Amino acid sequence: MYGFLVASHNVVRWIVVILGLVAVIRSFWGWLGKKEWNTTDRKIGVFFTSAMDVQLLLGVILYFVFSNWGLKAILEKGMSFVMGESQYRFFGIEHAFYMILAVVFAHLGSMLPKKVEASPAKFKRAALWFSLSFLIILIAIPWWRPLFPGL
Repeated sequence: MYGFLVASHNVVRWIVVILGLVAVIRSFWGWLGKKEWNTTDRKIGVFFTSAMDVQLLLGVILYFVFSNWGLKAILEKGMSFVMGESQYRFFGIEHAFYMILAVVFAHLGSMLPKKVEASPAKFKRAALWFSLSFLIILIAIPWWRPLFPGL
């Protein structure tokens, strides 16, 4: 079960990265190109945040139930050990914190454009929050991990 969850989490990260890139590019393109906001723009934000939610759910299950890097390490080895070891600190603290922050920012990018009428303002809000979310995602992804561990 652990291997399936990790592999799923690794595959979904690419879906998140692709959708995040599309959301950022489309929001800047609409804002700087003075385009009209339409349902496609809204749907891209919904798809991006939905992929982020799936990724968060997989990550939470791994963190709290299966992984030796998450809560289990903190409880068994202690916080001082986790903070002293770079990979434990990354997965136990940094990755989890940054990715939760990225999910919040993605949701803001999807939600806040609804609060204004003008298309440029919608795109500007989406561009700001999707960009912040995407930047945090790129920083917090463990790029050294293989796509399918154990293969």
